[in-house]
Order: sequence, then C-alpha cells, then structure tokens
Amino acid sequence: MSERVRFQADANLNAVIIKGTLRRQPLVDMRTAEVAGLAGVPDPEVLARTAQAARVLVSHDFHTLPGHFADFLASGQHSPGVLLLHQTLPVAQAIAALLLVWDASDPAEWRDRLTYLPL
Repeated sequence: MSERVRFQADANLNAVIIKGTLRRQPLVDMRTAEVAGLAGVPDPEVLARTAQAARVLVSHDFHTLPGHFADFLASGQHSPGVLLLHQTLPVAQAIAALLLVWDASDPAEWRDRLTYLPL
C-alpha cells in the first residue's frame, strides 16, 4: 500500500472519536472541522473543500449528507469518499472502524463512495 487514507472530520463528528483515534494511532492524518474552517459550512461546500484537500469525509450526518453527496457526484465532481458513523455506535467501535480503514485500505478504494461504518 503506497498511501494512507487521510480523514476530514465533519463539524458534527463526536470529538471523542477524533481524540481516541489519534490516541490509538498518532500517525493517522485526521483533520478537525475547526482546523479546516468547516464549522457552520453547508454540506455541499464541505464536500467540495474536502475533495480539494483529497480527504475522506467522516460524519454522523445520515439525514442530509447522502443526498448532498449524490448531487455532488451527479454534478460531475469526484470525491475522495464519505464515511458515515451512526451516532449510537459505541466510540470504541467507531475508532476501530476508522483505524481499519486507515490501516487496511488504499485511498482509491473510497473514491466516489459513501460507506456506512462499521462495514
């Protein structure tokens, strides 16, 4: 595997998941919404900025993000991918799922895909 998946956390992603992922594996490249300036930014713009940064978006937004993602792809744009974690998923399972994606996959596997974790 030549590259690792680089993550972009959505503004609604539980901060404990971000901290726990980085605590378990400090080499994971996971940028927070605050660092990326995404807090309060509408989903279509989040998808565009995340694509520009070549980062897989990680979110809890099951309600609106899938529709915006479909529209984004339908407009001819490409995405590094979106990973959705249900808010009721235990934090330890969410961390394990993200670490599995990071450790066992290539960024190209997620291109233009919306995936619900855990797999």
